[in-house]
Formats: sequence, structure tokens, C-alpha cells
Amino acid sequence: MKKLEDLFEHQLKDLYSAESQLIKALPKMAKAANDSKLKKAFEDHLEETKEQKKRLEDISKDLGFKPTGEECKAMKGLIEEAEAFLKEDADDKVRDAGIIADAQRVEHYEISAYGTLVRYAKELGHKDVATKLQKTLDEEYTADQDLNKLAEKRVNKKAK
Repeated sequence: MKKLEDLFEHQLKDLYSAESQLIKALPKMAKAANDSKLKKAFEDHLEETKEQKKRLEDISKDLGFKPTGEECKAMKGLIEEAEAFLKEDADDKVRDAGIIADAQRVEHYEISAYGTLVRYAKELGHKDVATKLQKTLDEEYTADQDLNKLAEKRVNKKAK
């Protein structure tokens, strides 16, 4: 990598890998969730994640490269940790609280990654790309806030 554009492409490919991995993991999290609103939140976020992945494909095409070729090790680790938790012997209500914690770790990673890509896109003069990435960043913030509300107003109270 010689310039910011190279790093931007690398980071975008990494995030594409992250979204691809998450698309496979979200159905497992939805299936493991016991709370109906939590289950629906995961199902809804799965559809949103598919759109986010498509957005990354469109951005890559516009910039003249393929989004594949990287493996996001951070997302792989976060998903492995979440899957390990799902195997724990836990009360259903406690499991839901733990699933939210794992999901929020994923959201925080994505918020960080998309925030960085937005800054790079602006720095590189890719205004349309920055706008598309900002849309995804906003969606990730909303997903995190929704999980937080579910935890505070519903799931954590049930787990006490």
C-alpha cells in the first residue's frame, strides 16, 4: 500500500468480508434469541445488512475494483465469540442479554470501520461514495441504539 486510496480499497474489502460473514451469522443469532422483539430485530438487521453489502458492491464497481479478496479477521473473531456464547448453558433470558452484548460488539466494530471509510472517502474526494457509506454508518448507529433500548427496557430486566 503506497497511498490512502490503496488503504481505502483494502478497508472496503475488509468490510465487505465483515458484512458477508454477518449475513451468515445473523440467522443463527435470530434463531437463538428467545425474546420476540430481539428475534425480529435480528431478522430486520439481516435484510439491512444485505443492502449494506450490495452498497459496498456498488461502490467497488464505481471505483473500478472487486470487493472480494480480504478476510475480516475481526468480524470472524467476534462471530466465533458469539457462537461460543450460544453453546453456553444459560437461562433463556440471560442468553438474550448475552446475545445483545455480542451483537453490540459487532455494531461497534462496524461503526468504527464505516466511520473510517467515510473519512477516507471525503479525503479522497469521493463525495458520492462518502454519502453512501454515511448512510450505512447511520444505519449501524440506529441498530446499536435499537439493541440498547431492547436491552435496557426489556431483556436485561427479564434476565435479573
